[in-house]
Amino acid sequence: MISIIISYIFLGISLSAPVGPINIAQFNKGIHHGFLNAWLVGIGGMLADVLFMLIIYYGITDYLTTPIPKLLMWTLGCLVLSYLGYESIRDSKKKITLAESNQYEPPIKSFVTGFLLAASNPLNIIFWIGIYGSVLTEAVHTIGKQQALLYSSAIFIGIMIWDVSMAAIAHFSRKRINKTIIKWISIIAGIVLWIFGLNFGYQAIITFIDIY
Repeated sequence: MISIIISYIFLGISLSAPVGPINIAQFNKGIHHGFLNAWLVGIGGMLADVLFMLIIYYGITDYLTTPIPKLLMWTLGCLVLSYLGYESIRDSKKKITLAESNQYEPPIKSFVTGFLLAASNPLNIIFWIGIYGSVLTEAVHTIGKQQALLYSSAIFIGIMIWDVSMAAIAHFSRKRINKTIIKWISIIAGIVLWIFGLNFGYQAIITFIDIY
């Protein structure tokens, strides 16, 4: 049983590892504001993941895959990521020193940023339905629903390990880079978030055309 739990922990780490909006936002927040803010971005994203997991666990994903909810999710994802991309590029234009890179940002703002990034990302929803849905189906059939919930918790331990690791990497990286690099990290992070946002906007238009 221990080996199975460990394998699910590694599954959680592998699910979190691919580069996406959450990892980019975590690193950006860590560079500017330190470990706590970077970690809270991950915690906010993980809360959204918990909600997705519960949705899948209780079998109500069919509604989310219908055209109107998909259109709303793509549109919301486009707006949220585009705004956060703008915010990141805007912050890069501020004249900062390394000391000022410790500027205070309310922890709740970082938490909300992570939650919105994960909750408004339709790819995240599709990803969880595809990956976790198949894992849960197999687990329920082989070990039962109660045990499947225990193994689901192991997945989140893996996600939390990755979040702490990302926050630590961002925090300690900031001590070794200069303000020019900090500026370009913000710009690149903003551009990447815009790319994700534009892609979501494109998907929203395609979904709208398909509906009407």
